[in-house]
Amino acid sequence: MTKQTLVIGSTVIDVLLTVPRLPRRGEDINITASACRVGGCAYNVYRALRLLGSPALLCSPVGGGIYGRMVEEHLRAVEGISPFVKLEAENGCCYCLVEEDGERSFLSLHGAEYLFSRTWMDGLDYARTDSVFVCGIEVEDPTGDEIVAFVYERPGLDLYVAPGPRITHIGKDRMARLLARRNSRGEGPILHLNKTEALEFSGRTTVEGAADFLARQTENRLVITAGARGCYYRDKHGGAFVPGLPARVVDTVGAGDAHCGTIIACLKQGMNLRAACERANAIGAAVVEVPGANLDRLPPGYPAPG
Repeated sequence: MTKQTLVIGSTVIDVLLTVPRLPRRGEDINITASACRVGGCAYNVYRALRLLGSPALLCSPVGGGIYGRMVEEHLRAVEGISPFVKLEAENGCCYCLVEEDGERSFLSLHGAEYLFSRTWMDGLDYARTDSVFVCGIEVEDPTGDEIVAFVYERPGLDLYVAPGPRITHIGKDRMARLLARRNSRGEGPILHLNKTEALEFSGRTTVEGAADFLARQTENRLVITAGARGCYYRDKHGGAFVPGLPARVVDTVGAGDAHCGTIIACLKQGMNLRAACERANAIGAAVVEVPGANLDRLPPGYPAPG
């Protein structure tokens, strides 16, 4: 029986604003559409895991205020779960500016959902748990040291890390510790990041060069997404690109998170990394074809979970 993944990070309200283009300073432009949806890196990864039948526990604090109430109502009504932790501080939100070609830019207001304490994890049934997912945006925030300390306290858990778009803003010491963390088998974290993040952090000019740099830090597998081109994976046998699938892009919000969650689910089902990338590319292509970050069902032709 597949054990569960602890998914640590944020659940927020994504305020999706469709614009013809990003405004210039001082300019006034009209929004062509707006919507509110539940998102956040951790929630999006959790949804992908659950969609693929992979057990997961959403370790995401929920705060107060209008956004906190919206998140809590959604978790109870749609997911059938209670908030992992309730905090008095207000929940934040993420304003997602979506341009006509589907590209998104984020304006984030961080709140209770970005806080963390490793004491919250006391009392969990670790006999039923074999892995943990961590998003780098939470590691950047003030309580990020608590996340790093937690994964060191639990070397029996395999670690998956998605550093996120603010990878270069994570404190160097924290990031170094996270990359240096080894599980009880001596394996480092499995990284999932996009091309821009990989190139910025590594200082390299090619995806292959960035992968070489990152693999030396972690001594483990990694995946770098590259938009319509697909993704690049690196394992003990070497690296290669896995072509993407054609898609009619509505918006790209959450596509990377869904891709990451699919990689985790597939690896835990015993697939090799290339096969996992093929499945993840299919899920990512389906996500960009719908508004928001998540799918309600598997895309047509996608193999059933298990």
